[in-house]
Amino acid sequence: MRTTRVFSRAGVLAGAALLALAGTAGAAYADGSDSSDGDDEAAAPTEAGTSFRTATTIRPDQEATAEASTGDYLYWSFPADTGQRPTVHATVKLPDAAARHGDSTWQVDVYDGLRRRQACRFGAQTKTAVQDAATVELSCTLRTVRAFSEPWANDPLPGTYYVRLTVTGLKADDLGLPMRAATKVTSTDAGGAQAVDGALAEPLVPGIGTKMAAASSEPEDGWASGWWSSRWLWTAGGGVLGALAGIGGYCLTRGSGRPSRVPAGG
Repeated sequence: MRTTRVFSRAGVLAGAALLALAGTAGAAYADGSDSSDGDDEAAAPTEAGTSFRTATTIRPDQEATAEASTGDYLYWSFPADTGQRPTVHATVKLPDAAARHGDSTWQVDVYDGLRRRQACRFGAQTKTAVQDAATVELSCTLRTVRAFSEPWANDPLPGTYYVRLTVTGLKADDLGLPMRAATKVTSTDAGGAQAVDGALAEPLVPGIGTKMAAASSEPEDGWASGWWSSRWLWTAGGGVLGALAGIGGYCLTRGSGRPSRVPAGG
C-alpha cells in the first residue's frame, strides 16, 4: 500500500508539472504570436534604396514609405512568382506648392531580376503634376509572370523585381526640395490560361546559389515548381469528356444485335 501511495503521489506531481509546462509554453506561444504580428505591422520599410544593389525589400500588399529629395532615385524590390500579375502603385507627396517653380513629371519603372525594364500592360506609369498639385499617383501592371521563356524574349520570369521611382521633368530650381514617396505592390493570380510549359532551373534573384540569395526577397510559401497549373485540370476534364463521348457514340451505333429471324451462322 505504501508503494502504491508513493507512485500515486509521483504521478500527480508529474501531471501537475506537465500542466505547468504546457501553460508556460502556451503563454510563450501567444506572446510570440502577438509580438510577431506587431513586428509584421511595424516592419513596413520607411526608407528606400538608391540603386539596384541597395533596393529595399517589400512584401506584397505592404506599403513602404520614404522621405527623400526631389531628383533622387528611389529603389524597392519585391518577389513575383509564376502565374502572378503584379501591379506597382506609387504615390508622391510633392513639396509645398509655394516653394516650387513649375510643373514636374514623375515616372515609375519596373525591372526584372536581370535588370531588364519590363513594359506596363496598363496603368499610368508617367504623370505630370501641375505646380499647385499636392500629390501624384502612378501605377504599372506587369504582364503575367511566366514559368519559362525563350532566351531572346523579354517575358517576365519568376524572381526578384525592382521598382524605381524618380522625377524625369523638373525646373532646375526645384531640385533638392523635400518630398515623400509611398509604394505598394499588389498581385493577382492569372491562372492556367496564361501558363506555359517548362520551368527555370532557378528564379531570377540576386546572387542565386550564394549566401546573398538567402537574404533576398522570396514568396512566403516559396517559389513555384513551374510544372503545375490549372491547365492540368482542363486537360484531364477534356480526356474524361472525350472518353464518355466515345462510349456514347458506340452505344448509339452498335445496333440491337442479330435479328431473331436470322439463324445463327446463317
